[in-house]
Amino acid sequence: MISDASSPVSQYISFIIAGDEYAVNILRAREIVERCVTSRVPMMPACIVGAMNLRGRVVPVIDLAVKLGLPPTRVSRWTCVLIVETELDGENTRLGLLIDGVGDVLTLSEDEIERAPAFGAQVRVDQLLGMAKVGQKLVLLLNIDRILSPAELFARPPGPPAPGAPPALPGSHGAPAGEGDRP
Repeated sequence: MISDASSPVSQYISFIIAGDEYAVNILRAREIVERCVTSRVPMMPACIVGAMNLRGRVVPVIDLAVKLGLPPTRVSRWTCVLIVETELDGENTRLGLLIDGVGDVLTLSEDEIERAPAFGAQVRVDQLLGMAKVGQKLVLLLNIDRILSPAELFARPPGPPAPGAPPALPGSHGAPAGEGDRP
């Protein structure tokens, strides 16, 4: 698609998670660092793999695959940490995102970004800014403020219901669609 010169343009940095390509606004990305030793922090959600020392600064590291409901990142020689900045409790905070590898810097106009469909994505639609067609592939543009908000980071992940909780109806948030349909 040829972009209109009057259409605003933004840049995104893309990266790979579980074989799919995602991107965040480049203005939110601070740097990319090699994967290093992280210190586990007790009683944190499964997506928070620990904290790292980044030049004397403690930076929490989040396995973005786990946060998106995918299997944990398998460490390879390309695994790295994308340092992003987001606002947490009114303060600019740096967080590390464990990713499988870095992609490209994408320059996209508004007309190259489409709304995400309500199905078929690994990410909840409210966590996406949209989807961009880049060549023959789709890149999911993440709403990093939404995904990394305290409410999202510390939300109870989907899983078995709490003891004593009523069973979820098929297709509800408590059970995947199709479960419970068979006797």
